[in-house]
Amino acid sequence: MTKATIDDIDVAGRRVLLRVDFNVPLQGGRVVDDRRIREALPTINALRDRGARTIIATHVGRPKGHIDRALSVVPVADRLGELLGVDVPVAADVVGPSALATVEALLDGEVAMLENLRFEPGEERNDAGFAKRLASFADVFVNDAFGTAHRAHASTEGVTHLLPSVAGYLMAREVEVLTGVLEDPRRPLVAVLGGAKISSKLGLLTNLLRRVDGVHIGGAMACTFFRAMGAGTGRSLVEEDMVDSARALLESARAGSRVVSLPIDVVVVDEPVAGAAIEVVEWDAIPDDRIVVDVGPRTVAAIAASFVDAGTVIWNGPLGIYEIEAFAQGTRGVARALGDSAAYSIVGGGDLDAAVDAAGVSDRIDFISTGGGATLEFLELGRLPGVDALRDRDAVTT
Repeated sequence: MTKATIDDIDVAGRRVLLRVDFNVPLQGGRVVDDRRIREALPTINALRDRGARTIIATHVGRPKGHIDRALSVVPVADRLGELLGVDVPVAADVVGPSALATVEALLDGEVAMLENLRFEPGEERNDAGFAKRLASFADVFVNDAFGTAHRAHASTEGVTHLLPSVAGYLMAREVEVLTGVLEDPRRPLVAVLGGAKISSKLGLLTNLLRRVDGVHIGGAMACTFFRAMGAGTGRSLVEEDMVDSARALLESARAGSRVVSLPIDVVVVDEPVAGAAIEVVEWDAIPDDRIVVDVGPRTVAAIAASFVDAGTVIWNGPLGIYEIEAFAQGTRGVARALGDSAAYSIVGGGDLDAAVDAAGVSDRIDFISTGGGATLEFLELGRLPGVDALRDRDAVTT
C-alpha cells in the first residue's frame, strides 16, 4: 500500500483523531456483534502503546443529523472498554463543550470517544465548518474505518485537508487484500456474487468479468438474468429495467470467453415466510405462481466444485433469503465448501458476514472484509474517497 500508516508518523504525546467504523448492531442497550470493534483493536492498542491521546469517532445507525439517544455510542464504548480492560469515557456531544472537556482531560496512552458523528448534520454533508471543529481537537488524523471509506464525509474526507492523515492497520489490510485480488491474485480467480439487485452490482460485475476466470451469480438478481435468457421467473423479484443490461453482460462475457454460471436449480415457495413449503425446480421451470428464495443443491455442488482447483475465491452477497433458516441452506452450503477449500478466500462483508458466522466457518475464511458498500466500490473502481484523501507514504513529514 502506498498510503502512509500509523507506523509512518510520530504520535507520542499527541492528540489523535481516530475514525473507526463501529456501526455495530445494538439490542437492549448492548452490542450484539462486536467483530468490527475487535478488528480495530490492533490500531487502538498501537496508539495507546505509543503514548497517543486517542479520540475515537464513529457513527451508529442513521440518525440523519438529529440526536437519537437510542443510537448513542455509549454501549459501543462500554464494549470497547471491556475489550481493552480500561474505561472509555464518552463525550455527551460531538464537537461541543463536553467533547472539548473530554479531549482536554486525556493523558498519554488514554482513549475517549465522541458521541455519534451523525448526530451532527454537517457530517454527511462534509461541511467544512464541522470538519474544522472536529479537526481542532487533534494533531493527527488516523482513518481505520474502511466500511465508510466510500463516503466523502467530514470525518473521512473533510478533516484530511486540515490534519496529517494516515491509515490504521485495519484500513491498510483491507486495501492491501482487495488490491491484491484486483492486481495479482492466485489463479484461477473465482467470484461468487449474490444479493437482490443487479443494479447495485452491475459495475462490479463488469469490472470482475475482465479479471476473473469464472463467476457464479446467485440470489434474487439471478432471476433478472433468467428473464434476460427468456425464461419465466414466476413471482420472483426481477428488475425489469435491468433485463437488457443483464443480457448485454452475458453477451459480453461470451464474447470475451468468460464463464458466467447461473443457478441450475432453485428453491421456490408460495410466499417467502418461515414455514413455507419448499420445492426444488430447474432454473427454466419456475412455476408462474412461485417465488425463488434460494439456490438448489445441484447449484451448491457446482459452485463447490469450482473451489477445488481455485487459487482465489471472492464472495459477495448471500445466495438466498438467509435470514430464514429454510432459505439459508444454499448460502451455508457454499460457505462450508469455501471453508474447506484450499483457495485463498475473501468474503466481502455486509450481510454475508452473519451468514458465514451462522455456517460456523468464519475461522476458516482467510479474510472477511468489514466493508459492505465500500468493498463493492473498491472492487469496482479500485479506489475510495476516504483512502485517496490519506497522505502517501513518501509525503509524510510529521
